[in-house]
Amino acid sequence: MGDRLHLPAVASTLLPLALGILTLLPHSLQGKPAEEENAGSSALLQRVKRGWVWNQFFVLEEYTGLEPLYIGKLHSDMDKGDGSIKYILTGEGAGTTFTIDDSTGDIHAIQRLDREVKAQYILRAQARNRLTDRPLEPESEFIVKIQDINDNEPRFLDGPYQASVPEMSKIGTSVIQLTATDADDPTYGNSARVVYSILEGQPYFSVDAKTGVVRVSLADMDRETRENYTVVIQAKDMGGQLGGLAGTTTVNITLSDINDNPPMFDQRLYQMSVPESAPVGSVVGRIWAKDRDIGVNAEMKYSIIDGDGRDTFDISTDPTNLFGIISVKKPLDFETKPSYTLKVEGANIHLDPSLRHRGPFKDVTIVHVSVEDVDEPPLFDSPAYYIELPEDAEIGTVLKTVSARDPDAANNTVRYSIERSTDPEKYFYIEITSGSLMTVRSLDREEIGWHNITVLAMEMNNPTQIASASVAVRILDVNDNPPSLTHYLEAYVCENAKAGQLIQTVTAVDPDEPLGGQHFYYSLAPEAASNPNFTLRDNQDNTAWILTRRGGWSQQDQTVFYLPIFISDGEQPVQTSTSTLTIRVCSCDQEGNVMSCNAEAYSLPASLSRGALIAILALMILLMLSLRTHRKKPYLCDEEENVHENIVRYDDEGGGEEDTEAFDIAAMWNPREAHHHLGKMRQDMLPEIESLSRYVPQACVMGGGSGDSNVHGYVLAKLLEADVDPCAPPYDSLQTYAYEGEGSVAESLSSLQSGTSNTDHEYDYLNDWGPRFKKLAEMYGVKRETKTSEK
Repeated sequence: MGDRLHLPAVASTLLPLALGILTLLPHSLQGKPAEEENAGSSALLQRVKRGWVWNQFFVLEEYTGLEPLYIGKLHSDMDKGDGSIKYILTGEGAGTTFTIDDSTGDIHAIQRLDREVKAQYILRAQARNRLTDRPLEPESEFIVKIQDINDNEPRFLDGPYQASVPEMSKIGTSVIQLTATDADDPTYGNSARVVYSILEGQPYFSVDAKTGVVRVSLADMDRETRENYTVVIQAKDMGGQLGGLAGTTTVNITLSDINDNPPMFDQRLYQMSVPESAPVGSVVGRIWAKDRDIGVNAEMKYSIIDGDGRDTFDISTDPTNLFGIISVKKPLDFETKPSYTLKVEGANIHLDPSLRHRGPFKDVTIVHVSVEDVDEPPLFDSPAYYIELPEDAEIGTVLKTVSARDPDAANNTVRYSIERSTDPEKYFYIEITSGSLMTVRSLDREEIGWHNITVLAMEMNNPTQIASASVAVRILDVNDNPPSLTHYLEAYVCENAKAGQLIQTVTAVDPDEPLGGQHFYYSLAPEAASNPNFTLRDNQDNTAWILTRRGGWSQQDQTVFYLPIFISDGEQPVQTSTSTLTIRVCSCDQEGNVMSCNAEAYSLPASLSRGALIAILALMILLMLSLRTHRKKPYLCDEEENVHENIVRYDDEGGGEEDTEAFDIAAMWNPREAHHHLGKMRQDMLPEIESLSRYVPQACVMGGGSGDSNVHGYVLAKLLEADVDPCAPPYDSLQTYAYEGEGSVAESLSSLQSGTSNTDHEYDYLNDWGPRFKKLAEMYGVKRETKTSEK
């Protein structure tokens, strides 16, 4: 049994090679029955069974007909034409791209074929019995190849392109290589053979027809004349023949800069000006050597190569390396030199050795700088002065004559003065016109050792122009202070002291400071030179010893000795002084420790006398009496508070004057306790200490005085503190008792019941209490008389 395959007529006409092969195939593959071909042959010859002999079909792509494209025909030798055989097609595209007539075996393409999408399809064919579906032939595989036609133009996938080439490049310099791609089959015909040509951009550039390399075709192209070029390149397939397809792209070519142009100043002479007051570093002006090149090829370096101002001015390049900045290098003075001339050079930094023949790459210009006159403040001949002056200098002594002048050409008159904040005590005076600085007060090195004053100079015609200079005056020491004893002016001698015993070492102090150091000389005063009790030994080291001359000391014989000591210093003029050392006789133990001295050593402090203590007691009694006359209800913070809760009850009566628990007497000795915080005064009562102010000297409550004023201030402070406290009862400190005052002529002094009576109390009975209360009765009586008169 043989099978046959038939190609379509179109393929047989376009493929001579396929036709040649078909002529060599057996007739059975040409669709003619084997029985008809061998009818006249010998009976001995037998036909050999063949399967699929030719397994390839060729079909052109891009078929545009209305009917399905006939591909070929499958035919089995077992097919008798009675429809008993069924042809089946499987594989790539079977049923979707290709179909087969299961009765005749004709294969058709039902979709448009594109070689660029898929170049070939692999299919499988089989013949089966239509009734039993039994395979009649083994399954065979064949290929349908899509044959290429020129249906794709060349394309530049990366276009448009950007390229650059240095200016002044030689002819033939490569710029960029372009590549166009063609989707057609490069192995079949000329469909994919591309040829390049230039459509736009001549005569500056050209393109190689085979390689697509764009090259320079014009010499000495100058970027400064034209920088950008647009070149259009075409790629055509079919080797460039007529009928081929073409594609184009654009190449934007930029000429890159090279340093082929020298710089040039836009001016041959620059005129600039600067005030003479401009500080060092101030900018005077800017110059520019223009360069047609760009980037690093235009960067400049400027320098002053000549001129009378090369030491006064400086030039630098700005951050862009394009401009030259002229600045002040030294202070300017219009009166000294009003103008300067500079010769400035500007040169390229980056040079191309191959282009040196186009140089020189530098240029020169002249800069004229005028200095403007400015009204300047006076100028002292020295910014600071140092003067030494002895402290015993007479008033009116001239220390120094300062000098200042107007540096301007006008040379205005200058007037002098002293900055008063630097000489607040007015020790010095300066003559307004001459500048002579002199003393107007006595100087004392021990009080002020240095005077740092500021002298001012002002122009007469322009008071705003003021200059200053510092004057440091050192006061030199003069021996004008006598020495005196330090630390100890009181010593003691034990009753058991023997003759020649050291009882005290004395030293002296002198506020003067001689250059050679202090050296004191000690001796007993002339009136005590023959003192039988004590003697003095000068140790020649600025100290002296006080020694006893005898023994047998007794407090009962004499308790205090006074020893005058004469001290002198070693400087000229010699200063002397006499200090008295108080020596007390004390009882000592065997080791020399003091056990007791005379009573005077333990007397009351000088800051509080017995009279002061009596005044304190009188004030306390008067305070208690005045509280009894106070008829107002005590101010309580809590309205529901029971007053009985504040009463302290005792079973026995207080000790009267001997009871000191109500007041801390020790606190009254310390004036620092006398402080208070001023606040809102109480409105329900006035300080009843007002009557005492008539007889007790007033002192500042906050002050740190001594003596009676301390106690007086302390009492007033406590009263004021109670007055301004809205939650305090109307008394400072009070102790109450169940039974008080019994057996006393004054009876009870309690103020608890004083508020229940609306009548004024009489205090005439104070006159019956004796001489101790006489002063109190007089003081209180005066108060009553004063109130009566005021009413």
